[in-house]
Amino acid sequence: MIRRVLPHGMGRGLLTRRPGTRRGGFSLDWDGKVSEIKKKIKSILPGRSCDLLQDTSHLPPEHSDVVIVGGGVLGLSVAYWLKKLESRRGAIRVLVVERDHTYSQASTGLSVGGICQQFSLPENIQLSLFSASFLRNINEYLAVVDAPPLDLRFNPSGYLLLASEKDAAAMESNVKVQRQEGAKVSLMSPDQLRNKFPWINTEGVALASYGFVSSSQRMLTTDDKAVVLKRIHEVHVKMDRSLEYQPVECAIVINAAGAWSAQIAALAGVGEGPPGTLQGTKLPVEPRKRYVYVWHCPQGPGLETPLVADTSGAYFRREGLGSNYLGGRSPTEQEEPDPANLEVDHDFFQDKVWPHLALRVPAFETLKVQSAWAGYYDYNTFDQNGVVGPHPLVVNMYFATGFSGHGLQQAPGIGRAVAEMVLKGRFQTIDLSPFLFTRFYLGEKIQENNII
Repeated sequence: MIRRVLPHGMGRGLLTRRPGTRRGGFSLDWDGKVSEIKKKIKSILPGRSCDLLQDTSHLPPEHSDVVIVGGGVLGLSVAYWLKKLESRRGAIRVLVVERDHTYSQASTGLSVGGICQQFSLPENIQLSLFSASFLRNINEYLAVVDAPPLDLRFNPSGYLLLASEKDAAAMESNVKVQRQEGAKVSLMSPDQLRNKFPWINTEGVALASYGFVSSSQRMLTTDDKAVVLKRIHEVHVKMDRSLEYQPVECAIVINAAGAWSAQIAALAGVGEGPPGTLQGTKLPVEPRKRYVYVWHCPQGPGLETPLVADTSGAYFRREGLGSNYLGGRSPTEQEEPDPANLEVDHDFFQDKVWPHLALRVPAFETLKVQSAWAGYYDYNTFDQNGVVGPHPLVVNMYFATGFSGHGLQQAPGIGRAVAEMVLKGRFQTIDLSPFLFTRFYLGEKIQENNII
């Protein structure tokens, strides 16, 4: 499926023109002229089907300034900010390419949909704060003139992270960083936890971190230069339900292909060099399958329930008003399921998730699973953090991938960061230079301790 972000007023197809006015007030009805020409050709060649002037509106343009591979929330965020920040309207032509036109297997639509600010890395905290502000003020960015205001049904109920005795000190340290970055986070003892959330069993809990979604105005800059050794000149877009490929010349390629971004990078020659060299450094992103289960529990926690992350790794949140909940747990390395398909393992919930939920929330002992689905993490095997910005050798390929489960919640800030790097050559709003590709070659991990 092809999504285009083109200047207002451009036609849908290569042979389509809008009525234009020439000197003297003459208006050219191009569509009418094309129809007349077709009729004349058919009259000259009676009995023959002639469609010499084919409708090419289903094809992408032959030229685009920027091609974004991946039409999920990250790719579309980059497209939005490129158009939002362009120097003048229509200055940049952007083409977004998405292979799943139904979005039925897209990670964006299969996400749990939370926004957590309780990270251990300042950059991740800043990204989530930026996203929260963006969503709170969505109509300042995406409202349409003369249309009703957008209602995202954004419910900022917060995150409640639970820590055992061995993890309590790390949680305290993380909260200090979060507060320094402007996040509103409170530490709670087991007694305070029980008073605020009577439905919770605090057995095994030494400390809790309760985060409220807020906003931040932090502004940072940096200036990193890439080494120019290779350039992509065009991409070939395979058309839906067809063997046809359309070449598109471009100046910039944004790799926002999520779980499949390493395959896209390999097509551009990333990682093809000798092992241990920058040329031989691959993009360490692969698909990891994650299950999400939905259950009903009439006696479960109330409407003000935050997203709860248990000491066991299990998590849950309310879903709507009907005593429904959704949640799951990330598997261990030994439990990782085969990502070849999106089939759900219901035994995983029964054996690995439900016992922890029932221990933490006794009311969940009587829950009934209603449905389930599986989706993909674009899992960064190196340090589970995103990859943002240009490749050091393929100079016009930029990354927005590898966020290992928190790409949706950070998409507004990531999209703006990539657009700033493309247009200005540096990060301006949030300094994401620690997320550059070069860290894989240098072996510099930026470990995030709070990955759910």
